[in-house]
Amino acid sequence: MEKTVFVLLLLLVCCFSEAQVTTEPGNDIIQQGPQTQTQTGEPASGHQQTCLPDIHTVLRDMNAMLAEQRVEIRHLQRDNEVQAVKLRELDVQKTQLNLQKTQLNLQKTQLDEMKRQFKQVAFSASLLASGSGHIGPFNTQTPLVYRHVVTNIGNAYNPNTGLFIAPVRGAYYFQFYVFGHGHPSHPSAAVLVKNGQHIFTAYDHQPSIAVSSSNGASLLLEKGDVVFIRLWRNSRIFDNVNHHSTFSGHLLFTM
Repeated sequence: MEKTVFVLLLLLVCCFSEAQVTTEPGNDIIQQGPQTQTQTGEPASGHQQTCLPDIHTVLRDMNAMLAEQRVEIRHLQRDNEVQAVKLRELDVQKTQLNLQKTQLNLQKTQLDEMKRQFKQVAFSASLLASGSGHIGPFNTQTPLVYRHVVTNIGNAYNPNTGLFIAPVRGAYYFQFYVFGHGHPSHPSAAVLVKNGQHIFTAYDHQPSIAVSSSNGASLLLEKGDVVFIRLWRNSRIFDNVNHHSTFSGHLLFTM
């Protein structure tokens, strides 16, 4: 379109050049370009008459082209406004994505720290904190509280209640030992319990001599699951400063 405008302007200049007149001293008008004489001796004006309509045509074409350019400019302005709105929306989305990314990184850091802490879970405890003696017999199964704690990494075992509460989902290993003195009517036995469910039993019964038994299990625990030891009904268990009767457990790996 710029080339077309240039051609039209060039045509317009040519038309004016052919019809140009200059004024000389003495007020004589000298017409530039080829001249023809009439019978009266005056220059002919036919070329001027043919050039003027061409000028009007050029002007009309230029006006039409300018109108088209104004329309195109308005369209471009509207397109630019639409693009500007889209760019602002993209900037907002980019800001939101960056914020979400920052939040996710923070949550990941916190989760990694929690996992690092929870991976360190282990405990060992014996039945009596001091002295010696038997616990039991009772006519029902009774939870045992192992009060002498030697290790409690992660504090998942509670020496006041005898309960181990899983701090994280994972595989755990538990082991317990039962010691007692033989008795004609009372065995020495205990049960490993998960969430009230009987898992494994350690049992021995002799009429007079010392008895001992043990058992263990690997358990898949959800966070908050409870594991503890119950004294078997009508049985008894012994402990003293040598800590014969124990309960231990640790986290194998998280899941």
